[in-house]
Amino acid sequence: MIRMTLWSYTTLTDVATQVPMRRWGPKMEVDVVTSIEIARPRTHVAAYVCDPQNATAWYANIRSTERIDEGPLHVGSQIRFVARFLGRTIAYTYEVREFAVSERFVMSTAEGPFPMETTYSFEDAGPGDTRVSLRNRGAPRGFSKVAAPMMEAAMRRANGKDLARLKSILEGGAAGSRQ
Repeated sequence: MIRMTLWSYTTLTDVATQVPMRRWGPKMEVDVVTSIEIARPRTHVAAYVCDPQNATAWYANIRSTERIDEGPLHVGSQIRFVARFLGRTIAYTYEVREFAVSERFVMSTAEGPFPMETTYSFEDAGPGDTRVSLRNRGAPRGFSKVAAPMMEAAMRRANGKDLARLKSILEGGAAGSRQ
């Protein structure tokens, strides 16, 4: 089961300024949350999802990833991504902002026309099952701001498909990387 939630613009707050955002306010934020249940233990699912080398296996739009630093992932780690989205190739670097093993993994980037934060949350969904929630949010700039509603719909569709692919890989036992 895939559950998608689109947060209302009227209930969001711009964290930096603590100013409530309005539907047509000065800063339009895209905020898409998608969840899925996977019949695998939380530690297994989280370890796979949080390994940047696996991203190309389950994210259709991710073409490559490269760790900029070495060693285990930690707050401050940087990962370079190359993706294809809405017909454009985009290169960006995410920085790990929060990493609670098997619970929560947050990365963000301020690069490009669409600065974004990606959050993965993991929780038990029954004996041996895991609920994975993927949240992408950001404030588009320039032309991307005008295209925000289209981008939001495309992100919602892509996230649903990506989580379904993740579920298939992990439940099918083919947890390999395309890289």
